[in-house]
Amino acid sequence: MKIGIHAYAYCSQWSNESLDLINRIKDLGLDFIEIPLMVLEDFDVNAVSKRLSKVGLDVVTSTILDEKTDITSDKPEIRANGVEYLKSCTKATHDVGGTSLSGVIYSQHTKATRDRPTEQTWKFSAECLKEVAQYAKTLGVTIGLEPVNRYETYLINTCEQALKLIDMIDEDNMKIHLDTYHMNIEEKSFYESTKLAGDKLIHYHLCENDRGIPGTGLVDWDGIFKALAEINYRGYAALESFVDMTNNMNTWVWRQLALSGDVLIKEGATFIRIMQEKYGLIE
Repeated sequence: MKIGIHAYAYCSQWSNESLDLINRIKDLGLDFIEIPLMVLEDFDVNAVSKRLSKVGLDVVTSTILDEKTDITSDKPEIRANGVEYLKSCTKATHDVGGTSLSGVIYSQHTKATRDRPTEQTWKFSAECLKEVAQYAKTLGVTIGLEPVNRYETYLINTCEQALKLIDMIDEDNMKIHLDTYHMNIEEKSFYESTKLAGDKLIHYHLCENDRGIPGTGLVDWDGIFKALAEINYRGYAALESFVDMTNNMNTWVWRQLALSGDVLIKEGATFIRIMQEKYGLIE
């Protein structure tokens, strides 16, 4: 299992001013960085690719959809915008050497609605993501659906729902990205939902119930790592804790969750590696 960290542990928006984080994360002994692609125009593919190559650090990417790229919109032009946006994110991922793009990519993040999703909602999402997955396959990129809590999406809150959409898409490079913060709200069991993901699991966000340092709160880490060992998980797992508000998504960071990004990494990664060793996930 590869251990990394989301860039938002240090910065509120990715730009070339964030490039030194790649060196910093490598020096702290992690395997990869997760870079958000919410503002693609600020993502310098050449600069990121060169720095990753020079430092020798792996990368995954993630993003969300907004009202202009909502692939569940009733408006065909907005759905088309969403498909093109996700294809652009896929291309950027490939161009910096990444093979995994995931996030809230199945519907608008924090969509204002009072209605439950209809079958047409599911069909719109599946049709659009099928096109994205087929394109991603030509670039060797796997797409991950991240279930998030009910306050951030009305479509996919659980691993079971993600599997339903994956079945509808029917492409072998559509996978699942779990997140302990959201699971703590929506799942009945950390163990069962992780087991349910099985070989479709490609990414895991590791954070506490308050999105703080792993091991300091209420998350069932033994259940998670028992399941990860049973499915022989060898994919990506990123510490994810935000340090600031951003201009491109809601993070709801009203208080400091760690003394610093370095403290988050050192204490969080130490705990995660203890759990890896306990359950035989150290290679």
